[in-house]
Amino acid sequence: MLTSRQIAAAIDHALLKPFMTVSEIVSGCETAARYGTASVCVRGCDVRTAHDILKGTEVKTGTVIGFPHGDCSTAAKVADTIEAARNGADEVDMVIPVGMALSGDMDYVRSDISPVLKAAHDNGMLLKVIFENCYLNDKLIVELCGLCSELKVDFVKTSTGFGTWGAKVEDVKLMRASTDPAIGVKAAGGIHDLDELLSMMDAGASRIGASATQKIVEEAIARGL
Repeated sequence: MLTSRQIAAAIDHALLKPFMTVSEIVSGCETAARYGTASVCVRGCDVRTAHDILKGTEVKTGTVIGFPHGDCSTAAKVADTIEAARNGADEVDMVIPVGMALSGDMDYVRSDISPVLKAAHDNGMLLKVIFENCYLNDKLIVELCGLCSELKVDFVKTSTGFGTWGAKVEDVKLMRASTDPAIGVKAAGGIHDLDELLSMMDAGASRIGASATQKIVEEAIARGL
């Protein structure tokens, strides 16, 4: 049975709503530090703030690339990745060009992920690749898992949380079964309570993207975990 501390340490605390103020970002980072989450995941404009607040803690600073639609140019994604590193990010979550995947142009998808992966790894950062499964079928999810396995990304991720739906247990199981075991699976989007988090972890997720971190961890503590 996982402890509340282990549960917190699996969470990327999401601070991504477009209307969040600086004070809300600061408060969110303080929450992440208090519970000992894996990371915070902030907007690009908040990376320096998050890095400065989290300095000296075990909590990593993460940000998003090409968010939430994945449809900006590859050059823009690479530039944002390098800028994130300069501002103190440890991890980046990039959105694939979903329309290209749906068009069957996996060469484009590969050429989009690969330079972002190189920029991330060259700067000592992890890369999580967001599929946005709500727009995909199982065949495409499996194909993307294979592509990411070949490229050796660090995580494959279900969702941005801004699509038509978020993480689903069956998608997490499919991604875990279809991805190199050395690559993690991150479930994100619509995970609001402890039972939902545990179901995703039971399905094979090793990271959880959630904004309801305080509720989830306090629920774990209340259960004596």
